Amino acid sequence: MTQKDSSIPESVRVHRIPERGHYDRETIDAILDASIVCHVATIDADGRPLVIPNQHARVDDVVYIHGSAASRNLKRAGQGIDISLSVTLIDGLVIAHRLFNHSINYRSVVLRGVAEQVESNDEKLIALEAFTERILPGRWAEAIAPDEQELKSTIVLRLPITEASAKIRTGMPGHVDEEEDLTKLWVGVIPVALVAGNPIPHPDIPADLAVSPSVQQWAQSHRD
Repeated sequence: MTQKDSSIPESVRVHRIPERGHYDRETIDAILDASIVCHVATIDADGRPLVIPNQHARVDDVVYIHGSAASRNLKRAGQGIDISLSVTLIDGLVIAHRLFNHSINYRSVVLRGVAEQVESNDEKLIALEAFTERILPGRWAEAIAPDEQELKSTIVLRLPITEASAKIRTGMPGHVDEEEDLTKLWVGVIPVALVAGNPIPHPDIPADLAVSPSVQQWAQSHRD
């Protein structure tokens, strides 16, 4: 799907540096799946915009969002109003000669649409398993599953992936003036990545209790 494709919803079309826009589901899904935190934007009860961080998980053509059943923002978002969801992954700091040309390498996605509140406990469990497994694969089978009261105290929203776009910046600073002396000032990219430290055990568990496989696997996969 190209930037000029008429099937791209205008509501999510990238206008600023359009060549960085991506609209294929493979790219959009990969960024959604790699990110841990999303930000959900709504219009508050007083008519003012409100953005709240949440955890999300994609299952096929749907993004699930969850939080406390007491969350006013999520309750309102699940009542048939338009919302927007965004995620951003920072891949590097772009260091240029001119301050004006400093930038960030990133991958981002914006979704827009109408979310629905999930009422079925069966679908809630599907969503909650997805939240768990996308971060700690294998943890769902290791830990105690949510009981009926915990499901009741959790709100889950379903947002279809119908209006979506990705925007990506990669590479070095894109502009060097002829008068800039490349031998006098360092320019380039500082890579940025999510790095895990050693798992820290709860003080009340036995000191010799082995770290759970899901925890150990995630920590090892995110070492520097």
